[in-house]
Amino acid sequence: MNTIPQPPPVPATPAPSAPQAPPQHGPIARFFIGLWNAMNFTRQLIFNLLFFFLLFLILAIVFAVVVGGGQGATLAERTTLVLAPEGRLVEQDSRDALSRALAGASRDNRSGQVQVRDLVGAIDAAAKDKRIERVFLDVDNLQPGGYASLEEVTRALQRLRKSGKQIVAFSQGMSQGQYLLAAQADEIYLDPDGYGVILEGLSSYQPYFREGLQDKLGIDFQLFKVGEYKSAAEPFVRDSASPEAKEASLYWMSDVWNRYLGQVATQRKIDPQALTAGINDMAAGIEAADGDMNQYALQQKLVDGLKTREEVETLMAERGVKDDNAEGGFRQITLGNYMRHIAPKLPIEADPRPQVAVVVAEGEIVDGDQPRGTVGGETVSALLRGARDDDNVKAVVLRVNSPGGSVYASEQIRREVEQLKKASKPVVVSMGDVAASGGYWISMNADRIYADPNTITGSIGIFGLIPNFTRGLDKIGVHADGVGTTRWAGAFDPMRPLDPEVGRVIQSVIDKGYREFTGKVAAARKQPVAAIDAVARGRVWTGAQAKERGLVDAFGGVQDAVIDAAQRAKLEKADSYVVRYVEEPVTPFENWLGRFAQARVGMAMLQESSWLRGVLGLAAPELAEPLRYLEAQAKDRDGPRVRATAHCFCGT
Repeated sequence: MNTIPQPPPVPATPAPSAPQAPPQHGPIARFFIGLWNAMNFTRQLIFNLLFFFLLFLILAIVFAVVVGGGQGATLAERTTLVLAPEGRLVEQDSRDALSRALAGASRDNRSGQVQVRDLVGAIDAAAKDKRIERVFLDVDNLQPGGYASLEEVTRALQRLRKSGKQIVAFSQGMSQGQYLLAAQADEIYLDPDGYGVILEGLSSYQPYFREGLQDKLGIDFQLFKVGEYKSAAEPFVRDSASPEAKEASLYWMSDVWNRYLGQVATQRKIDPQALTAGINDMAAGIEAADGDMNQYALQQKLVDGLKTREEVETLMAERGVKDDNAEGGFRQITLGNYMRHIAPKLPIEADPRPQVAVVVAEGEIVDGDQPRGTVGGETVSALLRGARDDDNVKAVVLRVNSPGGSVYASEQIRREVEQLKKASKPVVVSMGDVAASGGYWISMNADRIYADPNTITGSIGIFGLIPNFTRGLDKIGVHADGVGTTRWAGAFDPMRPLDPEVGRVIQSVIDKGYREFTGKVAAARKQPVAAIDAVARGRVWTGAQAKERGLVDAFGGVQDAVIDAAQRAKLEKADSYVVRYVEEPVTPFENWLGRFAQARVGMAMLQESSWLRGVLGLAAPELAEPLRYLEAQAKDRDGPRVRATAHCFCGT
């Protein structure tokens, strides 16, 4: 019997087991697991959005550079430059790089800052630019600084007129600082429903706190100083200005005011006596004009006509090129866009030519590192030291616009000026609106000092101010008591009466500071100490008065100082060197975003998108407003117990 072979038995596979049920979690665990999943989803969503946002920015900036060249609006022939600066006129913008770029792209920059060098540079470029036919000047949103910085701008406007280009000014109503710029125009028009032009003169009034602080609150101040004209701290110890303070203030203010009247009279072709009479008889004149200040300005020949903005814009279109697509109906370019057109195509650092470095010292002089808007002893010293170590820098211009401050910080900066000269690099100082007290201290050792006739300088003096709260605390039943290991321990505590011996120490320090100040000035200016003391004593002078007394060498602005410094470095031809402002470096991210904000596409996006401006604004911290100098000194409890101050609370 045949048998069929059978395949070997296949082992039986076990039946698949039933799927395991997921472990059951309690309600609390389920809550945290759901929360974790939601956080993961949110994190991935944010990163994805951020990735696409940055990708969009990169593509936009590349497109802007390729298509628009980063130059803003186009610049055609027969264009009118609309010169309408908005913000406070300053030597150095105190904002960080990104904030400046965002403000420049914004449609409203009235709370911003306008650098003198930018405004002057644009005007001088327009004088040589064949595409610019005329200038439309609007100063309504400009907040003028002192008269020295205004003079820098007026000289540029005068150079523009000499080039044959017309300036037409329009305003709703002007302060006398704004009017000084408008007076340089060929024609000035005032809105018939505007605010007129008020020329009121200069004044120096301030509150005096002695009675309120000492008699009412029981807070006493002990003043230590050298120089009968050193009046900075008088408000804390007097109820009115001292005769010396009044004498000095009226002396320099009269000089500035007479120069102002002379310039306005010359530019407007008005008899100076008639101009002065119109100011003195203003009340009767405005009353005779039925209270119409605009008509009074027209009668006084301060303006050429009364026209609305629309009427002036029609005039611009008739004289220039009509453009229905442009704001105002005429071919134009704004100040911001024009500055982008004239900006160097490459960074100045890439230029192989020798450099004249400009270091700006603007604000109160304070110890340590400080942001822009304040002169930090360490900060400015580091900038000067960097210029000394840079082989490309052949000379330095120190632009000073400071009322002074810390003696120690001032001396730090002065030493760096000396070191630059020892390194065979000439240093020329250009004084701005104010270069007084500590501001003069950092200037005195330069090879040459330039000042505007309206600069406020001098105030060579030292003071110290010590508060005491003992009587004020007594009034509310608070008393200080304790022990110390020596008579000096706790002697500087403002809750304790000032020991006469402490007063002797402080006055000795102040006397020493004054001797050093006048001695250093005498050595720098090559004059006897007695001659310097005669013009010092804390007295303030204008630039013109200071030149007569040997405290400054010549009149001029930044350009004059640059030319002088270049010649001292044997850089004779203007095209043989480049001018570079030495300032704190910006981060690569700030620089990249700043360039994007200034490109054509970036500007359009920023102007149209408040959300985008807000997002970008988060990339750079806001700069806090610097504290007033004395407040900063009072809060520095860990600083030296006794220090002298060279500060001048002066200005126009």
